[in-house]
Amino acid sequence: MPFTSRTQALPATVPFVGPEALERRLGFRFRARLGANESVFGPSPRVLEAMASAARESWAYGDPEHHDLKAALARHHGLEPDCFVAGEGIDGLFGLLAQLTLDPGDTVVTSLGAYPTFNYHVTGHGGVLDFTPYRDDREDWDALAERAARLRPKLVYVANPDNPTGSWHEAAAVERLMDAIPEETLLVLDEAYSDLAPASALPPLQPLRHNVLRFRTFSKAYGMAGVRVAYAIGAPDVVRQFDKVRNHFGLSRMAQAGAIAALSDQAYLRETVARIEHARTRLAEIATGAGLRPLPSATNFVAIDCGRDGAFARRVLEGVLNERVFIRMPGVAPLDRLIRVTVGPDEDLDLFAAALETALAKA
Repeated sequence: MPFTSRTQALPATVPFVGPEALERRLGFRFRARLGANESVFGPSPRVLEAMASAARESWAYGDPEHHDLKAALARHHGLEPDCFVAGEGIDGLFGLLAQLTLDPGDTVVTSLGAYPTFNYHVTGHGGVLDFTPYRDDREDWDALAERAARLRPKLVYVANPDNPTGSWHEAAAVERLMDAIPEETLLVLDEAYSDLAPASALPPLQPLRHNVLRFRTFSKAYGMAGVRVAYAIGAPDVVRQFDKVRNHFGLSRMAQAGAIAALSDQAYLRETVARIEHARTRLAEIATGAGLRPLPSATNFVAIDCGRDGAFARRVLEGVLNERVFIRMPGVAPLDRLIRVTVGPDEDLDLFAAALETALAKA
């Protein structure tokens, strides 16, 4: 076979099993889709209009330099356009980052149970993962900094706010971690949920640091998960490296037009965030009413502590799925005592509340 020995040794893993695959396996359609941290509230009407207009020009490739999108991002964030690289979702950018930075055997430090797609790309490019456990249902940044100082890894990954727990660190803690990372190590700061975080959790973008890349997306609060568009923010000489390997025609005309339109409608974003916050409160009430403990969240989901071990939480998960409500759970102990439920409209949360009651009774 023509594949490298590293490729042939890799397990055939899928970081997330999609709801469509689960529907095919289970033989029914879900009544509520509350597992993939999408925004069922959808994108701004301006986005839909811009994408519909761009669709009529889909015979032509999108701008490979993403000029207008980077200009819009620059205006939005108060930086220069050359501080941005756009790509097909944060996951796509993670794949490019691994390609750019990792030689086989290079060490990468992350948290055990953190976002698995990052690990997927690291392993695929020959990197060696080193883990620190969560502490009190949050990434242990002190432990990560200690490991980074000792191992001098190529990359350190953190998410703020975090998936799968929904927790967050304050900006001062982010800056302390930035200061603690060795100069030769790149800090991968996943800020996919930044639009939902309290302002106190986000340090200023300036000054830009040569060993920090901050990743943001239109998939969450902007409601564009199916469009696949995200971006990284960093020093221009760091960001420029992505041009050596990225798919230059990877972002369609529709994706670029939609992202620009989304940035132009901050009023809609604020309305969506308010709806998400309302639904988060409702989810916490449902969990508490069922005798479970919801974790504080600065995301568009709530992690719910089922109060026992992973086997019990898995039975609860399966029970909810069998009631045709799609949710997920972390796969690594001790986080596997949690189930994770994405926010949705009240009618979807009603379905979850009923499904949870049935699942708990059976579990």
